Amino acid sequence: MSYKVKYTSKGKRDLKKLPLDVAQSIILSIHDIKNDPYSYVKKIKGTKSHPLYTHRVGEYRVILDIIDDTLLIIVIETGHRSKIYRKY
Repeated sequence: MSYKVKYTSKGKRDLKKLPLDVAQSIILSIHDIKNDPYSYVKKIKGTKSHPLYTHRVGEYRVILDIIDDTLLIIVIETGHRSKIYRKY
Protein backbone atom coordinates (compact mmCIF):
# COMPACT_ATOMS: atom_id res chain seq x y z
CA MET A 1 0.00 0.00 0.00
CA SER A 2 1.19 3.45 -0.86
CA TYR A 3 1.51 6.34 1.55
CA LYS A 4 0.10 9.78 0.74
CA VAL A 5 2.39 12.80 0.90
CA LYS A 6 1.40 16.12 2.46
CA TYR A 7 3.51 19.24 2.91
CA THR A 8 3.35 21.65 5.84
CA SER A 9 3.37 25.36 5.07
CA LYS A 10 7.01 25.50 6.24
CA GLY A 11 7.85 22.58 3.95
CA LYS A 12 6.30 24.37 0.95
CA ARG A 13 8.13 27.62 1.76
CA ASP A 14 11.46 25.79 2.06
CA LEU A 15 10.99 24.16 -1.34
CA LYS A 16 10.18 27.50 -2.98
CA LYS A 17 13.43 28.99 -1.64
CA LEU A 18 15.56 26.24 -3.22
CA PRO A 19 16.83 26.26 -6.82
CA LEU A 20 14.29 24.77 -9.23
CA ASP A 21 16.32 21.68 -10.14
CA VAL A 22 17.00 20.84 -6.48
CA ALA A 23 13.34 21.30 -5.52
CA GLN A 24 12.22 19.05 -8.37
CA SER A 25 14.66 16.31 -7.40
CA ILE A 26 13.46 16.48 -3.77
CA ILE A 27 9.81 16.21 -4.81
CA LEU A 28 10.54 13.26 -7.11
CA SER A 29 12.56 11.54 -4.40
CA ILE A 30 9.79 11.94 -1.84
CA HIS A 31 7.24 10.51 -4.25
CA ASP A 32 9.56 7.58 -5.01
CA ILE A 33 9.64 6.48 -1.36
CA LYS A 34 5.83 6.32 -0.98
CA ASN A 35 5.66 2.51 -1.20
CA ASP A 36 8.25 1.73 1.49
CA PRO A 37 9.41 4.89 3.29
CA TYR A 38 11.25 3.20 6.15
CA SER A 39 13.93 1.75 3.88
CA TYR A 40 14.91 5.24 2.68
CA VAL A 41 14.89 7.26 5.91
CA LYS A 42 16.80 7.46 9.18
CA LYS A 43 15.31 8.21 12.57
CA ILE A 44 16.45 11.47 14.13
CA LYS A 45 17.91 10.90 17.57
CA GLY A 46 16.36 12.71 20.49
CA THR A 47 12.74 12.41 19.42
CA LYS A 48 11.59 9.55 21.62
CA SER A 49 7.85 10.06 22.04
CA HIS A 50 7.05 10.67 18.37
CA PRO A 51 10.02 10.03 16.10
CA LEU A 52 10.85 12.23 13.14
CA TYR A 53 12.80 10.97 10.18
CA THR A 54 15.32 12.41 7.74
CA HIS A 55 15.53 11.63 4.04
CA ARG A 56 18.72 12.36 2.12
CA VAL A 57 18.61 13.94 -1.34
CA GLY A 58 22.16 14.85 -2.36
CA GLU A 59 23.38 17.75 -0.22
CA TYR A 60 19.86 18.42 1.06
CA ARG A 61 17.78 16.77 3.78
CA VAL A 62 14.04 16.46 4.24
CA ILE A 63 12.55 16.16 7.74
CA LEU A 64 9.55 13.82 7.65
CA ASP A 65 6.85 12.57 9.96
CA ILE A 66 5.48 9.14 9.02
CA ILE A 67 2.05 8.19 10.31
CA ASP A 68 1.35 4.49 9.82
CA ASP A 69 -2.31 4.50 10.91
CA THR A 70 -3.40 6.69 8.01
CA LEU A 71 -0.52 5.86 5.61
CA LEU A 72 0.66 9.46 5.54
CA ILE A 73 4.09 11.07 5.03
CA ILE A 74 4.23 14.69 6.20
CA VAL A 75 7.08 16.86 4.90
CA ILE A 76 7.95 19.16 7.77
CA GLU A 77 11.08 20.94 6.62
CA THR A 78 13.64 20.93 3.80
CA GLY A 79 17.11 22.43 3.75
CA HIS A 80 20.84 22.06 3.26
CA ARG A 81 22.49 19.43 5.42
CA SER A 82 24.70 22.01 7.16
CA LYS A 83 21.71 23.88 8.67
CA ILE A 84 18.71 21.56 8.78
CA TYR A 85 19.55 19.67 11.99
CA ARG A 86 20.02 22.69 14.26
CA LYS A 87 16.47 22.49 15.66
CA TYR A 88 16.46 18.74 16.21
